[in-house]
Amino acid sequence: MIFSPLSLLQVDGRRLSIEQQGDQLNIDLEGRFVGSLVVATGGQRARLMLRPCEVEQVKDLTLAALHAAFLVHPVRELALSVTGQAQVSLLLREGLAVHAPDSEVLICPQHLFRQHPQPWLAYPPSSQYPLQYRLSNGKRHPQRAPRQPGTVYRRYVAEIAETISLRTLDPQQDLEVFSRWQNDPRVAAFWEMTGSQQAHREYLDALLADPKVHPLIACFNDEPFAYFEAYWAREDRIAPYYDVQDYDRGVHMLVGEQRYRGAHRVSAWLSSLAHFLFLDDARTQRVVAEPRADNAKMINYLQRAGFYREKEFDFPHKRAAMMILPREVFFADAPNHGEQALVACS
Repeated sequence: MIFSPLSLLQVDGRRLSIEQQGDQLNIDLEGRFVGSLVVATGGQRARLMLRPCEVEQVKDLTLAALHAAFLVHPVRELALSVTGQAQVSLLLREGLAVHAPDSEVLICPQHLFRQHPQPWLAYPPSSQYPLQYRLSNGKRHPQRAPRQPGTVYRRYVAEIAETISLRTLDPQQDLEVFSRWQNDPRVAAFWEMTGSQQAHREYLDALLADPKVHPLIACFNDEPFAYFEAYWAREDRIAPYYDVQDYDRGVHMLVGEQRYRGAHRVSAWLSSLAHFLFLDDARTQRVVAEPRADNAKMINYLQRAGFYREKEFDFPHKRAAMMILPREVFFADAPNHGEQALVACS
């Protein structure tokens, strides 16, 4: 086992570090040792040994250790070595561990870990926002939690050794790049929003005044490359065209920077965008998209990410494909069992 040390800045500003020592990988959070990963051979599970700690710190430190372990060894599940019944009970209660079938072995399936917001989401999830209904333009829907400003999501993508982040669009900061992207002929062919910066400023101001929409700037290593519009489908014009649910989220997407195009990039940002939307509110069971029906490349990318094509339908402005990503499908999309090659990161 050969591994290059990795130092990762988490979304909360703390630094997570992974270094090799002998046959194991040691994991530190802000200089504090939190656990060791031992990669097994011969069909045995990889084992994460968690450092004993105070019960009130168990969830926080375990999430950090799991974040590092799954990052460098993305197997379907990890065996956990835990000291203390109180720690075991808390991990079971928090959904960070379950007992392996017909065994007392404690394991953490990756699909459970990936549903915990802490490693990636920069604020408490919107699912904590109380349920209350209101009417908007004749549509009854849940009151939506206010948008969070600044960076809302951050994830290190080991496959490309880069960090992707999402931040709420700020017209003062982002108008120039947004307008430049919209006037790119490649983007305009699908978005049809060429125009002046003033026209684009009015468009963005209207979006930011609309509680159903969350405009986002996506960055690789803090360099903007794409613009996404996340919206609550119940209040959107798409609602009459399918069996919409209260917490369905929809997305419009454009990649503005040519050098950040390519299938490997799409895989990184599309999965991250969907992950953000599912983490933002645990009540969201589906993410939907409605690309033009003749946009075969985008539809193929969506299908590779787990979306299925439910139907085609006619919007007033286009023939669209109804694409749906179920929450269960997204989180179940984890690596197969078996030995995985460790990710070498610099």
